[in-house]
Amino acid sequence: MPILSMFYGLVVYMYARDNMRHHLPHIHVEYQNDEAIFSIPEGELLEGKLPNKKIQLVKAWIIINQEDLMANWGLAVKGDTPLRIKPLS
Repeated sequence: MPILSMFYGLVVYMYARDNMRHHLPHIHVEYQNDEAIFSIPEGELLEGKLPNKKIQLVKAWIIINQEDLMANWGLAVKGDTPLRIKPLS
């Protein structure tokens, strides 16, 4: 599971060929013992939970990086490794 980015304790992943369960572009985010799945490019929380402040950070990061995330999704569904994306700073 390739790591796309890490910031403020959040770890963002994108699984290759992971379109069977959610049927739309998305990322997986871990923070401490919590996990969540967010749609891209909308940033909608699809599943799981994170603290509210962390959800807002993830949504902002998704908005800032929409183009790169969608390009990475294209790579992932073809079985290629997604590229790293700059963290929030």
